[in-house]
Amino acid sequence: MRKSTLAIAFVALAGALGTAAYAQQQGDDGMRGPMMMKLQKAMKDSDNGISFDQFSDAMDARLKKMVADNGGKLTVEQLAAALEKARYERMAKRIIDRYDTKGDSTLTTDDITSHEKKVFALLDKNNDGKIEKKELPKRGPGHHGRWGDKHRAMQ
Repeated sequence: MRKSTLAIAFVALAGALGTAAYAQQQGDDGMRGPMMMKLQKAMKDSDNGISFDQFSDAMDARLKKMVADNGGKLTVEQLAAALEKARYERMAKRIIDRYDTKGDSTLTTDDITSHEKKVFALLDKNNDGKIEKKELPKRGPGHHGRWGDKHRAMQ
């Protein structure tokens, strides 16, 4: 058998195994994560189970509200705008949470400066008031080495 044929066969087998593992992880009913959490929350106060209306309310209440708010129809553009807005609001909340020193859910110049001072102090390992190349983390962005852990702990 040629090497290329063998390589293609290997890739196909790996893909099939990966797909099977993913399907098994999802369970027989295909439900996972957020959906199961919504169902468990809806069932907390119910001894006899939940009705379809309760199930429906728990599943996609926000999506149904968006459809209703847009005259009963939701276009791709409207849904994309809503998803993008929600994503950026989550990102903004994380940034505010990270920098907010007073706990008032606002961001001020003082909050930013305070955060920068903490990060600077972590990088200035010899406390000489400046950051030298040798004090910079060895790993590039996206890697969470020891410095990343210390940085998160100070937040």
